[in-house]
Amino acid sequence: MHESCTVNQTVRYIAKRWTLLLILELYKGERYTRRFSELRDALSGITPKVLSERLKELEDEGILTRNVDATAFPVRTEYTLTESGLEIVDIIRDIKRWALKWKIDNIPCGEQDCKDCVL
Repeated sequence: MHESCTVNQTVRYIAKRWTLLLILELYKGERYTRRFSELRDALSGITPKVLSERLKELEDEGILTRNVDATAFPVRTEYTLTESGLEIVDIIRDIKRWALKWKIDNIPCGEQDCKDCVL
């Protein structure tokens, strides 16, 4: 596959470990927004370093925005999905539908809207 292929370029950041789960966790947040500590706590096993790296990559790609409130102590940093990020959630739902139909027998994961999923 050629390096300039659109799929190849997109897969470079979207297929990294934690990226899709991070997008889903942002989607679950009120107004699609979560703080760093909320994301860290929700993604069991992710290191703060990797979380920071993924958030920076997604910000650079326009998938999320970062808002820093330096008037509060401690400084409050929130991450919010952009319109582009919300469209990726639709793709994740499609992957989930495909997996439930063809690959994964996961009865508890029957929720089609990942926002309502508590697993």
